[in-house]
Amino acid sequence: MPRSATIAIVGRPNVGKSTLFNRLVGKRLALVDDQPGVTRDRREGDAKLLGLEFLIVDTAGFEDQDAATLPGRMRIQTEKAVREADAALFMIDGRAGVTPLDEEIARWLRSEDTPIILLVNKAEGKQGEDGLLESYSLGFDNPIAFSAEHGEGIVDLFDALRPIVEGFDEAAAEVAPPPGLSGEDGGEEEEDAPLGPMKLAIVGRPNAGKSTLINRMIGEDRLITGPEAGITRDSIRVDWQWEDDGEVHEIQLFDTAGMRKRAKVVDKLEKLSVADALHAVDFAEVVVLLLDATKGLEAQDLRIADRVLQEGRALIVALNKWDVAEDPSALYNGVRAALDDGLSQVKGVPVLSISGATGKGIDTLVRVAFEQRAIWTNRVSTAKLNRWFEGAVETNPPPAPGGKRIKLRYITQARTRPPTFVVFGTRTDALPGSYERYLVNGMRKELGFQGVPVRLNFRNSRNPYDE
Repeated sequence: MPRSATIAIVGRPNVGKSTLFNRLVGKRLALVDDQPGVTRDRREGDAKLLGLEFLIVDTAGFEDQDAATLPGRMRIQTEKAVREADAALFMIDGRAGVTPLDEEIARWLRSEDTPIILLVNKAEGKQGEDGLLESYSLGFDNPIAFSAEHGEGIVDLFDALRPIVEGFDEAAAEVAPPPGLSGEDGGEEEEDAPLGPMKLAIVGRPNAGKSTLINRMIGEDRLITGPEAGITRDSIRVDWQWEDDGEVHEIQLFDTAGMRKRAKVVDKLEKLSVADALHAVDFAEVVVLLLDATKGLEAQDLRIADRVLQEGRALIVALNKWDVAEDPSALYNGVRAALDDGLSQVKGVPVLSISGATGKGIDTLVRVAFEQRAIWTNRVSTAKLNRWFEGAVETNPPPAPGGKRIKLRYITQARTRPPTFVVFGTRTDALPGSYERYLVNGMRKELGFQGVPVRLNFRNSRNPYDE
């Protein structure tokens, strides 16, 4: 499938780039706050503007600082986004007027080949008129008076973007394969059709190496990294193609902000970042909990793992920085034992050793992720399920509390992702938790649901004489 036209948003910090991004994608994907410098990594989204469809890229605020500093590394990512885009929206603050940094950005953009559209944001009312007039000094044609907050100027933006987007779409159509040669017959999707791209989220405490790992996976410096803890704020999606034995697999990688103990999270922006990370967990299919092997397993790691399992996601624990860990054998055994004890509700969670810096173990990690997704999406036939169920109940019948018998009749799988089952019987509300664990453990062992959360619900058969 051909890609869409790519439009990047660029400007100094706190001019409203993320607000415009959210308006164009129709969702509050990018974090927005009054303080400058909220956005750090490039964030991409599918934009729709009065019928135009394109890929929109939110970038970090452009700051003129040394490349070795965090703002300097953010600027490098912004420069890459503009060079890779088919056009760029240069946004300034109409109420603040043209600043020296705006002039510096304008000089840089004029030296690039990317077409530039100048947006004067916050231009609603008389307060933005002076800024609109000043914007002509930046050397771009026809600046657009705009309000990302209220949507004013949308039609003018549409008129400016339409020739770029439609021109790109027409060029892409000329090189697209004719109908019938793309492998799609246009018919209805079959029940056993292959799954879409695997949604793989990387979570963990700050400075565990999540962004470094994703950069190593995709083979480019797509995400900002560094010694500073808490660099990542937004949850960033990166599309990736992983090749294994000549077969290409589509993967959507999600980088997330580091999650500290709740008591330590007092800053509003950090709370928003953690909430965004948890949203990425909800959206994912498989979640990799990344541990720093030089620090071992901490209580916060178990809290994160428990949250992932409560949300019903397949979990993998990866020990990062394995190449510099001390006494790795003892470390691995200690982590394995602590997980078995702290996550007793899910047995067999995979534990892997990797290195985001060297790339060691990454292929194994991805293979295991696909294996866990297969288990997570597995559906067992009703006949096979009930054969196992009858044998399990016969081997270990349910107790009879108060001398009253509990009768379990049959079981069915209600859904997958995660595997969810319903047991029908009489007086199931009196069934002890130990018997439920017995059934779940048996399903893991006999039906192949090792390492993923399993939901087991009970329903009482209706008695027509109850009334």
